[in-house]
Amino acid sequence: MPTVPLYNMQGEVVGEQELSEAVFAVRVPEKLVHQVVIGYLANRRQGNAQTKTRGMVSGGGRKMWRQKGTGRARQGSSRAPHWKGGGAVFGPHPRDYRQRLPKALRRTALRGVLSARVAGGEFRVLDALTFDAPKTSAFAAMLGKLSLRDDRTLVVTGTTNREVYLSGRNIPGVAVMSAADLNAYAVLRARSLIMTADAVAVVEGVLGRDRS
Repeated sequence: MPTVPLYNMQGEVVGEQELSEAVFAVRVPEKLVHQVVIGYLANRRQGNAQTKTRGMVSGGGRKMWRQKGTGRARQGSSRAPHWKGGGAVFGPHPRDYRQRLPKALRRTALRGVLSARVAGGEFRVLDALTFDAPKTSAFAAMLGKLSLRDDRTLVVTGTTNREVYLSGRNIPGVAVMSAADLNAYAVLRARSLIMTADAVAVVEGVLGRDRS
């Protein structure tokens, strides 16, 4: 069972945190993680880009010149694609980009990226993370004391915490979310991961249940 240091908000080691092997020590194929990340990105696309075809562009009902006798090529409408102001050919139209990602696939990918963060040493566990009021300076000071090598950091709390979220949202590269919203893409996008002890318990309760 992997064990990592347990920190407080002052960056001091106050104990050890045991992690579940079924969640934080799992090898997952890169192709599986890639498939899940592509699915997350596809599901975020709005798919509402639209261009007008020649039938959608107003005007162009009158024939530009007679069919024969002018010496010029025959033209039927000034809204044909090769004319300025004409319709677009093979342009984008509204579509649904969503991909179906089974729950088991998403959870397996999440186990894999969590394990990678633990193995890479860019993983910290806090005994608690609380603020009486939103305080960005205190949040930034806490991050500096945890000796993380990368500024792109994801902070995961056990439950939705408004004060923690407001304290961290204005810091460049920092994202804050609850354990219930955690996903593989969010973990990969941030190079460093900070979780509270209660967030670890929530994640292990969900992801470890499938492996028991």
